[in-house]
Amino acid sequence: MKIAVIGTGMVGRTLAGRLDGLGHDVVVGTRDVDETLRRTGDEDHPSFREWQQDHPGVRLVTFPAAGVHGEVVIDAVHGTAVLDALEAVGARNLAGKVVLDLALPLDFSQGMPPTLTVGNTDSLGEQVQRAFPDARVVKALSSVYMAVMVEPSRISGRHDVFVSGDDDAAKATVSGLLRGFGWPAEAILDLGGIRTARSVEMYAPLYFTLVGVLGTYELNIGVSRG
Repeated sequence: MKIAVIGTGMVGRTLAGRLDGLGHDVVVGTRDVDETLRRTGDEDHPSFREWQQDHPGVRLVTFPAAGVHGEVVIDAVHGTAVLDALEAVGARNLAGKVVLDLALPLDFSQGMPPTLTVGNTDSLGEQVQRAFPDARVVKALSSVYMAVMVEPSRISGRHDVFVSGDDDAAKATVSGLLRGFGWPAEAILDLGGIRTARSVEMYAPLYFTLVGVLGTYELNIGVSRG
């Protein structure tokens, strides 16, 4: 499958590298290819150029070129930058495409746990769908850490991942990608339309509270049925 990952940070790299390893045709989109390749890294966060040496099959392209390439477009930028980044990709390039939205509208200005810039009566997932009505937006993977997104077996026991979206075929496509990452079919819970993205996004403050209590980002919740 042709997949475009929007964003060159660690989340985008984690997804792009895993998808490439699974045999997908993957590009990573950025605003300025030359600028991205000029950036330096450090021991904990290598530069994109260094990362790409380990993933030569993943091409770095402009945002619009990524939109043209992808049958599925994954927004992997910070929640505050999602709408601007997708606008740069181009509404025409997103029309008819599956847009996997995994970003969270987080505000860390008051410390941990973060608050949300939108919630209760709206969600980032809904904002993306409204801004790009011809795209088929699916909210998923926003409730887990990036390493767990692509390798759920890092957490033992039963735990779940959620999908929200108005287009059943788009949700089926995303669920297929999740199964490729290793999520069991029974652990992929379809919550319904894109409006249900509100509940998943509003879990974020609890998630970050648990991170502080447990001392790890590699945690998740499982739904127990009676």
